[in-house]
Amino acid sequence: MARQPTRIDTVMNAVRARISARVDAPGSRLPSVRAQAAAMGMSVSTVVEAYERLTAEGVIQARAGSGFYVAGPAAPLALAAMEPRLDRAVDPLWVSRQSLEMPADALRPGCGWLPPEWLYQDGVRRGLRVASRADPAQLADYGSPLGLPAMRQTLRRRIAALGIDTDMDQLLLAESGTHAVDLVCRFLLKPGDIVLVDDPSYFNFHALLKAHQVQVVGVPYTPTGPDLDAFATALQEHRPRLYVTNAGLHNPTSAVLSATTAHRLLGLAERSDLIIVEDDIFTDFELSPAPRLAAMDGLQRVIHVGSFSKTVSAAMRCGYIAARHDWIDALTDLKLATAFGGGHLAAHVTHIALTDSGYRRHMQGVRSHLADARRHTLRRLQPLGIQPWLQPDAGLFLWCRLPDGMDAAELARHCLRENVVLAPGNAFSQSQGMADFLRFNAAQCRDPRVFQTMARAMQAMARGRFSA
Repeated sequence: MARQPTRIDTVMNAVRARISARVDAPGSRLPSVRAQAAAMGMSVSTVVEAYERLTAEGVIQARAGSGFYVAGPAAPLALAAMEPRLDRAVDPLWVSRQSLEMPADALRPGCGWLPPEWLYQDGVRRGLRVASRADPAQLADYGSPLGLPAMRQTLRRRIAALGIDTDMDQLLLAESGTHAVDLVCRFLLKPGDIVLVDDPSYFNFHALLKAHQVQVVGVPYTPTGPDLDAFATALQEHRPRLYVTNAGLHNPTSAVLSATTAHRLLGLAERSDLIIVEDDIFTDFELSPAPRLAAMDGLQRVIHVGSFSKTVSAAMRCGYIAARHDWIDALTDLKLATAFGGGHLAAHVTHIALTDSGYRRHMQGVRSHLADARRHTLRRLQPLGIQPWLQPDAGLFLWCRLPDGMDAAELARHCLRENVVLAPGNAFSQSQGMADFLRFNAAQCRDPRVFQTMARAMQAMARGRFSA
């Protein structure tokens, strides 16, 4: 039987966690023994023993007459240990790992991608065949710093259809959409800066921003975009550097930004010198284009990013950044410093797939299948008392509220025991105010076992509350 942690262990683990999360940096002074004891509700002798053991391990150093200090060098950054400590069932990184590491026969209604058979496999196979016959430089050499010219030209035409006017040298290819956002964060942010996100918002935004050691502030999201009164208040109180959001279909709600909200939002951003990152990964799922902030702004303070992992292939990693000329120049240097040549072959294959004559028909079929899947999912959720926040016209996701008093994280833990991966609402919420929400990926909800497992789990939870 495993040994239960002692009070001394509790103090030691708390100190280690702060060091791993870089809250306490090398050379910084720890709270005094008495201050630590008061803060943790422990005896002074317990903290003294914990500090002594950490000193013996080399984690901290004692300085006569001065106190205890964090030893160097810096510990590896442990994102999961950073404050605030979330329950692992709703931690953004853990949700992703559950979805990616579960057995092949697991059900993944909480994941954020299409089933493999729904992606454009025929186009990727054709792209691979064509690429395999390319000249040796295409197969083996580094690509140009900005990325494959043919792909950038295709991107220029694609985003022009959304009203975003660019030159070729305003487009930079990245390894993925996540890499694109990461490059922008490296370029614009420093530790301690404040960044606004929607509440709820895509959970990997939270994880990525945590890695950049910035402060994240959530702004409530409505069916037509961010709550503008709350947005204005956040601008006044926090003076943020950046706002990161979705273009088109919002993740996780599938809401669509209205033109009125977009215009007012840009006005607030201009008056506050705020930069906006607009992540446009779901373009090809739309039935008609929603307003794009980058189009209205002319790429002055809006940076437009995207990728094709949701429609072509997640294995062919290819993203992009559209921004003003001087920013692209600096971002290109950062790309060289962090990835050098970039995914030239992946860009080549993705370009072939996107310009293939079958891609448009493929996406028409995907949109039709998703419409059926959303209707099916809503129909199966209704008997469980699970209600949609809104009923979207397009996209993968349904943002839904559980019956009163039911906790999504607890439900997710129950279902995980039966290899069903859910996405609890607080994984998407900076305020942690979405405990009774779940995000459902309609494309991953076709198997009836999803709803059967949830029904059993909800019944078990109800019995537990009743017996308690």
